[in-house]
Amino acid sequence: MEKVDGGVTFPQGFKAAGVHSGVKYRSLDLGMVYSEVPARAFVGYTTNKVKAAPVQVMMSENSEFLSAIVINSGNANALTGRRGIEDAKTMKSVAASELNVDPKEIGVMSTGLIGRFMDMHKVRYGISKAARELEAGREADASLAEAMMTTDTIKKESAVRVRLSDGTIVSIAALSKGSGMIAPHMKVVFGTTLCVVTTDAVLTEKFRKTWGEILDDTMNMATVDGDQSTNDTCALLANGKAGGKCADEDPEFVDALKKVMTDIARMLAIDGEGATKLIEVQVLGAETKEDARSAVMGILNSPLVKSAIFGADPNYGRIMMALGNSGCKFNIEDVRLTIKGGDMEVPILDSGAPVFQEERSVEVVRMAMDNKEVTIIVDLAAGNECATGWGCDLTYDYVRINAEYAT
Repeated sequence: MEKVDGGVTFPQGFKAAGVHSGVKYRSLDLGMVYSEVPARAFVGYTTNKVKAAPVQVMMSENSEFLSAIVINSGNANALTGRRGIEDAKTMKSVAASELNVDPKEIGVMSTGLIGRFMDMHKVRYGISKAARELEAGREADASLAEAMMTTDTIKKESAVRVRLSDGTIVSIAALSKGSGMIAPHMKVVFGTTLCVVTTDAVLTEKFRKTWGEILDDTMNMATVDGDQSTNDTCALLANGKAGGKCADEDPEFVDALKKVMTDIARMLAIDGEGATKLIEVQVLGAETKEDARSAVMGILNSPLVKSAIFGADPNYGRIMMALGNSGCKFNIEDVRLTIKGGDMEVPILDSGAPVFQEERSVEVVRMAMDNKEVTIIVDLAAGNECATGWGCDLTYDYVRINAEYAT
């Protein structure tokens, strides 16, 4: 596996564009990713019962192959009733006409303010413009990335090249946006997290189960505030342009895809609204996978834990409180807790009791927590399952950003 400087157009046969349609005052606000041949699509959608119009339309109308996905920012097209559904369908039909494909081969994603109707005059113009400007290369990647952003402060992309077991060289790339309202729980179905993953590998319908498992271990283990969006969508497009044998069960391909999606999950967490620190939680020795994931998310979503990390406050009782509320099974007398930061790894709790109590030792914990990346390791000693997740600290700026979001 080789990490490369590339975006969604790095795999063979993909093009992209980002344009200014006028939905936003100045910045790019509408983008498109396109495959020269219809790509097999594996799509994960939000499990929030309040689903935005684009999600509803894609779930009900799209085929198993997609030629393009249209993505707009500035308007989520959520809680917009029948008109929102028709607007999402119009976005599909306009793109299909521009690209000369079936509307069922067009995906649509939206992000931005909820409860606002789309300005379809501007959106139509933007789709036509994007279709004419489709290109491959880093400029095209960058324009699409910008067009997807809302409160994001960094571009979130990752790309790798990997040699499969039969010698075929394939590429995988991912682009995502997301900064707030992030706690994805996307399920594969035959602030918002939007993600497009492209690959020129050959995949079949059998890969759908594996894709769901990868989502569960990566994107679904990232959280900023524990709130799942109405618009979360993650699409993997495989156009097979690299040729070679089917990569459904190729371990090299699966590992490479996991690497790309883990990169994206970490970037989503570190770019949380107002965030100053990345928090990684590793839970070891759980009785079940579900227990391990519940423990991870219980700790990451605790406002008290997130606040403590922000202030480098060595109050490990907050971590244990969150663990106890997570619903996972454990015996407190068996639990071990460790905190890592920078080049420091500090044991905190062992067999249900503190390893230290001296003030000098507490300062060592504070120093470990006073880093841009802080890792919390919890060993439950209850089984053999494990899970890792990523989140961020809770800062003053998070409250300010979300108190003023619609204004």
